Amino acid sequence: MIIPTGLFIAIRYLKARKKGFFALLTTLIAVGGTTLGVAALVITLSVMSGFQRDIRDKILGIQPHIMMTRIDGDAFTDYKEIIESLKENKNVAAVSPFIYRQGIIRSVGTAASTGLIVKAVNFKDEDAMVGISRQIQVSDMDFDGLNDGEIILGSEIAKSVSVTAGDEIVLMFPSNFGSMPKMYKFKVMALFHSGMYDFDSSLGFIDLAYAQQIFNMEGEVSGISIQTRNFDKAVSIASALQREFTYPYRVKAWIELNKNLFSALKLEKIMMFLILGLIILVAAFNIISNLLLLSVQKSKEIGIMSAVGFSKKSIAKIFFFEGLVVGSIGTVLGLVLGIGISLVLKNFEIFKLPKGIYYVDRLPIAIIPFDILSVALCAFIITVIAGIYPAYQVSKLDPLEAIRYG
Repeated sequence: MIIPTGLFIAIRYLKARKKGFFALLTTLIAVGGTTLGVAALVITLSVMSGFQRDIRDKILGIQPHIMMTRIDGDAFTDYKEIIESLKENKNVAAVSPFIYRQGIIRSVGTAASTGLIVKAVNFKDEDAMVGISRQIQVSDMDFDGLNDGEIILGSEIAKSVSVTAGDEIVLMFPSNFGSMPKMYKFKVMALFHSGMYDFDSSLGFIDLAYAQQIFNMEGEVSGISIQTRNFDKAVSIASALQREFTYPYRVKAWIELNKNLFSALKLEKIMMFLILGLIILVAAFNIISNLLLLSVQKSKEIGIMSAVGFSKKSIAKIFFFEGLVVGSIGTVLGLVLGIGISLVLKNFEIFKLPKGIYYVDRLPIAIIPFDILSVALCAFIITVIAGIYPAYQVSKLDPLEAIRYG
């Protein structure tokens, strides 16, 4: 393989620097700065992506890909026809009707009470969609689904009213016909733990048919849960369904229902990228100073090369390639170091996190190829830019003065 002359001389200059301690030190600082900057960026993005993916998985473990409700808040009276229509859609994997009701939960043995959102579902359909059974933490020995007068509670709301599987609770719902709320006794059949505090501290599941009976909603539901074949395409599928089912229906994808959370995570990831990218920028200044120092040390040789026929462009390429080699070495080492540390953090529980604060007890790590390529590209561009100025300055040297004073 034929190596370009400029690159060959740049590599020779880099090897020759081993003889000068100060020159070698500046080169190592430039390489080390780039390495640390790239590694820090890779590790941080892996952690941020890990949290984002973990939160996504936990949300989709309790929430469907798409939810269809009515804008006016009224109940669906034609939900069976809509479900049949949805099942014919090639992008829809499963559907499940539900009823939402807000109420108050109180344990029978104590006076403890708190607010609760009840979601009435067909347990088998809902379990096939989001996997409620995988979230079950504690269950009654007789639990094999939901029947009349049975409820599944979030683990946190169960703690707040001091109940567990097998205990009885009272649910109170506001009455439309009087001041006295409607009260129903339920047996806690299981406790689920999704890992998302908002769900675990406020949600409970009861049987859909029983809810239609006690809420006087025979043949009616509050909305329809829709599971797609690909959650990444949920937004576009929801838009298509919205065009098909117009007013008064509202169709929202899971990411739109949690827009604030994911917007905050995305913004935080971008800001961390920009902030830690400054480390690579600082390393670029080290590369610039390193090349300028080299141009001073090699000024006599630059003059000689000009005298024997090297063009200014050819000499500038030497120093440009020098910066490119230094930056590329730092980038590659940084990627290797960052990915290596990320894999260690992923496979070994080195750092323990308090569950009461972070909902997880270990760092969630996700190494996303796009993130790695973004870091490598960013570092490469900064390195290229760092090599341009010294190369331009070298091209302006007068060969006679370089030989005389070099």
